[in-house]
Amino acid sequence: MILALVAALAAAAPLEALEVATPVIGLANVPVLVNVTGATAGATVRLSVDAINYRSTADSDGVATFTDVIVANVGQVAIVAFSGGDRTEAGLRVIPGWVSILPAILAIGIALLFRNVIPALIVGLWIGATALKSFSPMGFFEGLLDSFQVFVTAALVDSDCISIVLFSMMMGGMVGIITRNGGMASIVYKIVSRAKTAVGGQVAVWLMGMMIFFDDYSNTLVVGNTARSLTDHLRISREKLAYIVDSTAAPVACIALVTTWIGYEIGLVQDALKAVPALADQQAYAVFLHSIPYSFYPILAIVFVLLVGLTDRDFGPMYKAEVRARGGQVKPASNDDTPAMEGDELEAKQGIPLRAANAIVPIVAMIVALAVSLVVSGEGNSMSEILGSADPYKAMMHASFVGVLVAATLTVMQRIMSMHETVDAWYGGVRATLFGMIILILAWTLSDVTQELNTAGYLVTILADSLPVAIVPAIIFVLAAVTAFTTGTSWGTMGILMPLIVPLAWAVMGTNGIADAGGMHVLYSSVASCLAGAVWGDHCSPISDTTVLSSVASGCNHIEHVRTQLPYAVVVGAVALFVGTIPGGFGMPPWVSLVLGVLVLVGVLRVIGKKPGTGAAAVS
Repeated sequence: MILALVAALAAAAPLEALEVATPVIGLANVPVLVNVTGATAGATVRLSVDAINYRSTADSDGVATFTDVIVANVGQVAIVAFSGGDRTEAGLRVIPGWVSILPAILAIGIALLFRNVIPALIVGLWIGATALKSFSPMGFFEGLLDSFQVFVTAALVDSDCISIVLFSMMMGGMVGIITRNGGMASIVYKIVSRAKTAVGGQVAVWLMGMMIFFDDYSNTLVVGNTARSLTDHLRISREKLAYIVDSTAAPVACIALVTTWIGYEIGLVQDALKAVPALADQQAYAVFLHSIPYSFYPILAIVFVLLVGLTDRDFGPMYKAEVRARGGQVKPASNDDTPAMEGDELEAKQGIPLRAANAIVPIVAMIVALAVSLVVSGEGNSMSEILGSADPYKAMMHASFVGVLVAATLTVMQRIMSMHETVDAWYGGVRATLFGMIILILAWTLSDVTQELNTAGYLVTILADSLPVAIVPAIIFVLAAVTAFTTGTSWGTMGILMPLIVPLAWAVMGTNGIADAGGMHVLYSSVASCLAGAVWGDHCSPISDTTVLSSVASGCNHIEHVRTQLPYAVVVGAVALFVGTIPGGFGMPPWVSLVLGVLVLVGVLRVIGKKPGTGAAAVS
């Protein structure tokens, strides 16, 4: 009796009413996604928009999806849905398509004008949030408040985003500890003690830069300050020291597997992948790993520094600087020498034993923890399947935490520093990452706003059919280089461009029929080109923070450092573009491009490079 009553009530219950779900805004002449819910499973649902009719079939949940709804008129547009005898209506605010790219354009323009990326990101975020409201006095006010309260909060609520922030901060903390406990200084001293000639000195400084791979700032400051006395003794110019320091800092940090850059880069890639439904399930860490072979500029820049050191050949202003240094004057002739950087946070604590193990053991422990965590959290029959299904954010958190614990334990147990001093060293390292984390959070937030504005959809609509797919990575490389050169920040450039280039690259791949496993090299190359182009522009820029730090840490006049490094960076960048990125877009295997690139660079040194002489270069 009760069961019959329940069945009768269920049969008499009204069906769920039709509802239309639309985006916050629509762009004129750009396809938008519209969902109609509450329909009968399998029923035909009709949609009327701007006097154009669309049809779709409701799925088992009663949801009908319309992916290609196009509205031509700007303003408030009515969207009417019909299914059987039911009818419902919703409104959609449509704005011109060019408004969607306004936040990114303003962010780039303000960064170029004021040479500061944070105000640029904030203004771009504000304008984007305003566009989602309305371009009215109240809309501007609400957009300003929403940019912080709604969008920044949303970025911080994401567990993956918080994992990346914490990983980066803990990496910085570990760097702070192993710098103050003398571990890094010991490694450096062991290397430099073996250098007896100018060639050996240059190679030794290169090796130091390669070993301190986990942070570009630490690399620059530790190597520059420590190697300066050695290079002066071997009559290597301050300009050459600054060049080696600068070219083994960011290039190494941006492609090494465990660095303070990795969390930032993976965070940007992850957010960009989410903007493309077909790529939403891709692991950002796996995409980053696949992109490394296409990072032609960082790899070739590192190789070129070694080639310059081994051959002892130079050209351009650097050759004149080396001739002057071999004659006994290592500093530039300018009276405006940049003072060498000093300070307790940049060097080991005074009066402590310098043991390389205090840096090597925490780094090895961190790498092992990362590998173990990746394997444990992944599934599959092959290593590629295991790594592809692993949780990289959990692995990075485990690795950075283990690295800090091991570094702190070794330091306290040997009584090198007290617990209080160790915590202070850790905090000093954490504090060094805060500025980068602020940029990252704002970049995430601007990415979320551009997704709401469907910026990628607009770019795809106007560019996907016109751009040759093979040159997309090259265009991205040049755009990133120009932006980084004029703003002086590689991180800011990545944050502004990455959310746009991934959807664009995927759309162009789709237009050319290669949006599948056979065309993924274009996506990987595009991601790598954004990162590599940003580093190239940063290297060439006189207002770059790492360029300035390299001058300061090496005790070199800043303008002389820029003037002597620029020809080298331009040569390597050109080779990376024309021998690596462009052929890579056409499908050439990256290893072939790298081999050819190295050969070209060797040829450049042989043809235009000259040895500065050996006067007093050897040391007994």
